[in-house]
Amino acid sequence: MNEVNKLETLQKSLLAADLEEADMAALADPMGVRTVPDGEMLVAEGGACRTLFVLAAGALDVCRGAGGTEEIIYQMKVGECVGARAFVDGSPYMMGLRAVGESSVLTLEPEAFEALGERHPRLMYRVMRALFRITHINMTRVYFEGAELRNYLLKTGGRY
Repeated sequence: MNEVNKLETLQKSLLAADLEEADMAALADPMGVRTVPDGEMLVAEGGACRTLFVLAAGALDVCRGAGGTEEIIYQMKVGECVGARAFVDGSPYMMGLRAVGESSVLTLEPEAFEALGERHPRLMYRVMRALFRITHINMTRVYFEGAELRNYLLKTGGRY
């Protein structure tokens, strides 16, 4: 897989919606890059990982073990972020993350992010606002998918 340009990846991510060029450069600096081979778990369901991930290349399946079988809930696209809740409060991952093809992610550890606060307090605010927005987008998507499922099962909504 080609070398990942952290700044370029950040610019295309949901995390950078409110960031200025200088903010992105400051945030990219402490971030790491991890390559995940095809089929390998990046984080297992229930994992205690606190890392925030930004998908840089490839794809990640968000999956959950159900009765001994793995169920794919969602497939992440380049630029999407995952792990906001674990990053903020240290709670375990509710879903697992498995690479689809060789994939690369940017990684950000809470300690590295907190160290940015002394030099770039506005950056911390903007990133936390972006994490809130990303969480809200995910919750809204789940709500609408649930509503569609209810409409399908109950034969309501005029489409079924």
